[in-house]
Amino acid sequence: MSAAPQRWLFSAPMDGALFAGSALVSVLVVLVGRALGVFGDAPLWAWLVFVLGVDVAHVWATLYRVYFDPAEVQRRPLLAAGAPLVAFGLSVAAHAVSPAFFWRCLAYVAVWHFVRQQTGWMALYGRRARDDERTLRFDEVVMWATTLGPVVWWHAHLPRPFWWFKEHDFIGGLPSWAGKTALVVHFALIAWWLLLQVLRWRRGVPFPVGKLLLLAATWVTWFGGIVLADDDFAFTVMNVTLHGLPYLAFLFRYAKGREAEAGYGRLGVLVRAGVPAFFGVLLALAFAEEFLWDTLVWHERPLVFGALGLDLSEGLLTLVVPLLSLPQTTHYVLDGFVWKSRTNPGLGARLGWS
Repeated sequence: MSAAPQRWLFSAPMDGALFAGSALVSVLVVLVGRALGVFGDAPLWAWLVFVLGVDVAHVWATLYRVYFDPAEVQRRPLLAAGAPLVAFGLSVAAHAVSPAFFWRCLAYVAVWHFVRQQTGWMALYGRRARDDERTLRFDEVVMWATTLGPVVWWHAHLPRPFWWFKEHDFIGGLPSWAGKTALVVHFALIAWWLLLQVLRWRRGVPFPVGKLLLLAATWVTWFGGIVLADDDFAFTVMNVTLHGLPYLAFLFRYAKGREAEAGYGRLGVLVRAGVPAFFGVLLALAFAEEFLWDTLVWHERPLVFGALGLDLSEGLLTLVVPLLSLPQTTHYVLDGFVWKSRTNPGLGARLGWS
């Protein structure tokens, strides 16, 4: 017997908190920051909370999906071992060309990853609602337009007072009309999608409130964080919050389901102990990673990591930078495989969907 259509990924309160709540938090933080005179580069507290505590920590959450789970590693050993090896090899090759080329490549891979996460959420809603393939495809197109419209506009208005990873990591030279055209398409497809939902609702199809919350949250953070934002603080907060917080909650939900199957062995205590232990491990790993970044590469935050800055040669940096970015690049690779229900038996059950 097939599952009945579902309007939510989990429930109305949880979905609202994950998506609308994340977007609302980011907007409120930016507004409060403005009122307090925060402008320009993200201040230390914002970096600690949103970059280290959300962005870097959510990258390490991949451990719970793959590497903390012996059965998952044994099920696909080539993927578990190959993802970091391939990511490291390609990163070393890119950095050997030039550091600028490495950061440019990483920036575009990151953009792809961020966009694919939003289209993935939308696809999950469609699958849960048992939508037909035509609806699923149009939902995906609209989410691509919602995210990439502002990104194309960004490329047509370089330089901006913020960047993805490092200054000049995006390729400039796109004419301004291309950015304007991208936003016209962006708004037209969103309006078309909204009109179709209203027409479907008038024919008796339940209105997809969950999808609407996701689309609205995505628009607020991508259009607001890129087109309307005029400093690094606003971009960082809005870019990171919607991406990292729902992922962490999703991973915790998955980990609870996997632990119920005794999948983590002794490491299951980290899940059984609840959010503090689950997140505490990720936060400790994120802090350790950023300590190494600051000590070996950046030398920017002595108040947090101390003043033990080591000046490495270019040759060493060609190995060290790809190694330090390995959690991130591995996360990018694995996320393209480990959340597809067709190739991951039991995924739905662990998320409470069976």
